Amino acid sequence: MTQAGMRLLRVGIVGAGHFGRFHALKVRASAREVLTGIHDPDTTRARKVAAEAGGAPVLSYPDLLACSDAIIVAAPAEHHFDLARLALAAGKHVLVEKPMAETLAQADELAHLAQVHGVVLQVGHLLRYSAEHQAITDRISRPLYIEATRLAPYKPRGTDVSVILDLMIHDLDLVLSIVDSPIESVDALGAAVSSPFEDIANARVRFENGCVATIAASRISLKTERRMRVFSQEGYLSADFMKRELTMIGRTRGLPLPGSGGFRRESVTWRDHDTLAAEHTAFAASCLDGAKVLVDAAAGRRALAAALAVTQGIAAARARMEASGLIIPPVQED
Repeated sequence: MTQAGMRLLRVGIVGAGHFGRFHALKVRASAREVLTGIHDPDTTRARKVAAEAGGAPVLSYPDLLACSDAIIVAAPAEHHFDLARLALAAGKHVLVEKPMAETLAQADELAHLAQVHGVVLQVGHLLRYSAEHQAITDRISRPLYIEATRLAPYKPRGTDVSVILDLMIHDLDLVLSIVDSPIESVDALGAAVSSPFEDIANARVRFENGCVATIAASRISLKTERRMRVFSQEGYLSADFMKRELTMIGRTRGLPLPGSGGFRRESVTWRDHDTLAAEHTAFAASCLDGAKVLVDAAAGRRALAAALAVTQGIAAARARMEASGLIIPPVQED
């Protein structure tokens, strides 16, 4: 399909929930995408979102695949693999929300299908397109120690997965994007409080090159807090993502610090931009122009592997606590 001589990417969306709705609106606003339809088992919800996004039809999944060049998978996480697998097998480009799958074997299968069919597979790690991510990766490439905190009040949305896959995975992905080394070990703690899955978690991730990252995430906090501190070869960086402020103390950027032996202090602020629109722009460029995929299957798999390692670490810690008597397991009713 073309518009004024320009080829457009025909995009279908699976999932008419919170993120599906936003994706539909971004497709409608995009100069290079056109919305072919929406699929969701809740047809009432799907019709509402479709009307808001310009009147796109509500279709069965086979019909949506048939009329689309690309599929955005914004359904609940448990369905990501099956939906993405069908789309890739049909030769469609896919943007799948994080986590890309439930297991590493599933992630590998999706990557294989994308390669075999020669299509784009992009994973929706949205913060890769943010100003905050750019501000950090522009300044840090050799971190020694990273401390990240991501706290939020309770919301029902997202509780179909653990806080590790819901919130912590954002910081895991950011850490992995600046640490050029495999993970050596993970020590973690977590607890389910308001949902069947972990609502609060803390992980200490050690990399083979010696770098260590401590990451805390909660979705049952009284306030929202998002911070990161990094000690690195380049200097010390402290970022408050809520205030959109970053301070860097090093030897190459900013104003001299008197009496510090040659250190400089740089203070940076940034404005929010539409990261979801940026993600769509990148997806269209990869599908239509062959541009490099910023968050490809390998990046999505690495983040998933880290999140699963944290989950396994939590299970191992709980088993030790139960064995020692520190935690008394709940009594199973007949």
